[in-house]
Amino acid sequence: MQEAIVSMALAGAIIGAAVGGWINDRFGRKKAIVFADTLFFIGSAVMGGAPNPSVLIVGRVFVGLGVGMASMASPLYISEASPTRVRGALVSLNGFLITGGQFLSYLINLAFTKARGTWRWMLGVAAVPALIQIILMSTLPESPRWLFRKGREEEGKAILRKIYSPHEVEAEINTLRESVEMEIRKHRKNQHSDNVENTNCEKSPTIVQLAGFASNRTALLLLFGVVFSLVVLTVVFHQSTTHSPMFSPIETSHFNNTCPDYHTSVNPGAWDCTKCLKASPECGFCASSANKLLPGACLISNVTTKDQCHIEERLWYTRGCPSKFGWLAIVGLALYIIFFSPGMGTVPWVVNSEIYPLRYRGICGGMASTSNWVSNLIVAQSFLSLTQAIGTAWTFMIFIFITVAAIIFVIILVPETKGLPMEEVEKMLERNSLNFKFWQRSSRNGEQVPAQKTESI
Repeated sequence: MQEAIVSMALAGAIIGAAVGGWINDRFGRKKAIVFADTLFFIGSAVMGGAPNPSVLIVGRVFVGLGVGMASMASPLYISEASPTRVRGALVSLNGFLITGGQFLSYLINLAFTKARGTWRWMLGVAAVPALIQIILMSTLPESPRWLFRKGREEEGKAILRKIYSPHEVEAEINTLRESVEMEIRKHRKNQHSDNVENTNCEKSPTIVQLAGFASNRTALLLLFGVVFSLVVLTVVFHQSTTHSPMFSPIETSHFNNTCPDYHTSVNPGAWDCTKCLKASPECGFCASSANKLLPGACLISNVTTKDQCHIEERLWYTRGCPSKFGWLAIVGLALYIIFFSPGMGTVPWVVNSEIYPLRYRGICGGMASTSNWVSNLIVAQSFLSLTQAIGTAWTFMIFIFITVAAIIFVIILVPETKGLPMEEVEKMLERNSLNFKFWQRSSRNGEQVPAQKTESI
């Protein structure tokens, strides 16, 4: 039941991200965000007042739909309704605020642990920010790029004049108009050609540079940090497993409540805390009263045994074993969050909000967001099973291999678009070549120029 309650939000996010692309293109970015907020508000209210687990699951689905839809609509709206020079920075800021919101949610949940109806407040309070955003979105304009695409140029121009300074706005209007007209001409031409264009995520002249600090070079540097933090976690959990406190028959007999699996073990002399916990979910480890790293007792796991262990001021373990390396696991986890949040946690959203043709931006952004939530669901459903089957250290080792594969993918296939004029990005993408020298770009005359010397548009 717990797995179902957790998973339904992710399943809802997959559906929300999948249909969110169509809603974005059909009704606009602003309405898509408001719709996502409405789903989130309904879901939070349903969860807060759920009379049984089934209704709670329904609420989780609604919340998931809203999260999935907002996850691709928000960066898309921000990228299209913000000035070019700060576009990447603002999309990245969105990712930072999501991470900050997650941290804030832990503090809020902590505050409600002592309140009546604890979990109802924890789940129901999420309706408040959704309602606030619904109200605030009414004061914001629609995406000018979407308006241009829909033929509502005058509305788009009015919004652009509020976004850009007087000496920039005309150039932006002309660029956007030419971009949309070129896409429309190309789309009509392909409709009448023998080689009809499929609705895919091709790249076209609508691509604009990524502003701010977001770039694939930034993501690569931070990806290496992710690998380092995962290596730390792998080593720590391996050391904790191979150097866990030994089983003490004397300590165990003190409680007269020995884990039954110990008596049937083939090699009881090799038992330690790790073997005790892996033997059966019904077994727990009571650490030594002198030092938690000294040999302890392997006992039947129940409330009575746990209380007996605590009465003697011992530590009781059922999920992991005592380790002198435990603090390193916290450091490794903190490093992972530090490297992931500004890197792969934000940069892909910037890229996906910029790199697609305007007419396919919503659909392709939805596809990318859907793949993200599918991956989340896979990890959520497999992590505990993997740790039980192969151990925590080997589970993190799998994540290391995946991250290394991501680094190779970025180096070879993801182009660097920061600081590039649109026409140069277009040529680079149309060549569809491998990008091993991702730190360099080709100038118009074919010479290699350093990335930091390329001017912004």
